[in-house]
Amino acid sequence: MSEYYDTTDKKFTSVYKKETPDILAAFAAFDNAVFAEEGREIPLKFRELIALAVAITTQCAYCIDAHSKNAVKAGATEGELAESAWVATAIRAGGGYAHGRLAFKLSGAGELADAGAHQH
Repeated sequence: MSEYYDTTDKKFTSVYKKETPDILAAFAAFDNAVFAEEGREIPLKFRELIALAVAITTQCAYCIDAHSKNAVKAGATEGELAESAWVATAIRAGGGYAHGRLAFKLSGAGELADAGAHQH
């Protein structure tokens, strides 16, 4: 286990078990189906690499820990881990770029500049 969290953090799963056991069971079944070794169209290694890229994008340290290890167990190389990290980086950067355009649109500043340019 990585050092970014206390190894006793898992003990808090008991709250889910006590308070929402039905939802916990449904989540576990869903997660097991998504990451089943067989029976899916996308091979497990690629599903784990997708999960790793998503985990890096969402910055979930727990998921990065689990899915990087699971990807390697499923046959992923360091090169594939690296490319997954770059895919995540490109998606986050692309989101910043696209949301920057949204900021221009929502700010109304461009409309003001355009209106001033048309008043000549």
